[in-house]
Amino acid sequence: MSADRRLAAFAAATDRLTAAVGRAVTWCLVGMVLVQVSVVLMRYVLGVGSIWLSEAIVYAHATLFMAAAAWTLQRGGHVRVDIFYANASPRTRAIVDLAGALLLLLPFCAALAWFALPYAARSWAILERSREASGLPLVFLLKTLIPLFAALLALQGLAQAARAWLVLARACAASGSGP
Repeated sequence: MSADRRLAAFAAATDRLTAAVGRAVTWCLVGMVLVQVSVVLMRYVLGVGSIWLSEAIVYAHATLFMAAAAWTLQRGGHVRVDIFYANASPRTRAIVDLAGALLLLLPFCAALAWFALPYAARSWAILERSREASGLPLVFLLKTLIPLFAALLALQGLAQAARAWLVLARACAASGSGP
C-alpha cells in the first residue's frame, strides 16, 4: 500500500471514529434537556431541588462539547476567516488547513494534554468527588474529558493535515513539481 493510500485510509478511519463519537454524544443533549426539565419541574412544582441532577446537567454539557469538538472540526463547524477561505482554491485551502493543523491545532492539543494528564491523574488517584455532600461522586471522570478532548481533537487534526497533504501532493504531481 502506498503512502498516499495509507494517509487516506488513516484520515478515513479517523473520520469514522470521530463521527461515531460525535453521534453518540449528541444523545447527551437529549439527556441534558430531559434532566433540566425535571429539575425545573421539581423545583417550581414540587419545591424540591437536586444538586445531583444539577451536576448531571453540567457533566452532560461538558461531555457533549468536549467529545464532539473533533466532530465539529471534521464537519467544518469551527471558526475560521471564511472571507478568504470560502473563495480560495483547493490548493490554498489545503495550505491553510495544513498550516493551521501543524502550527496551531496540534501544538494546542499537545500543550493541553501535557497539563491535563497530571490534572486528571491526580483526580483519579483520590477518586475525586463533588464538593457538595449530595453531589455526584464522579469528578475524576469529568476531568478525564479534558485529555480525551485533546486526543480526539489532535487525531482529527492529523486527519485534516493528512487530507491537506494529499491535496497538495496531487496538485504538485499534476503541475510536475514537488509538494
